[in-house]
Amino acid sequence: MKFTMLPRTFAQMFKKPFTNKFPAKYAPASVTGFLKAVGEGKAKMIPPVETPPNFRGKIQYDKESCIGCKLCIKVCPTGAIEFKPEDKKIKIYLARCCFCSQCNDICPKDSLSMSNEFLLADTDKYSKDLIVE
Repeated sequence: MKFTMLPRTFAQMFKKPFTNKFPAKYAPASVTGFLKAVGEGKAKMIPPVETPPNFRGKIQYDKESCIGCKLCIKVCPTGAIEFKPEDKKIKIYLARCCFCSQCNDICPKDSLSMSNEFLLADTDKYSKDLIVE
């Protein structure tokens, strides 16, 4: 009785996955064409579900109102925020961010806010889409 799942486990190891790979480059041509049109602004993507109020999506950064106080860096539990001393501004790496919103809460000038954008998957964690400056 101890090893009743063993045959099923071995069978699953040699089957094809039932799901599609997420990054769009693996999708069929009809889907990638649509996503390209969305990127160019020719089409609009409607999210599959409406985001609830106070949803914590991609961080938005208002560079002009930021005073460079570094409070957001001190409260970030993952170290996703980096200070750029030459500009006295910050850089946020979304691949490291856990979307806890502590940086938004502590910002005295409300330079940081959470958007409704949640489709952030990418194969490169340093892509321009995953870095907020």
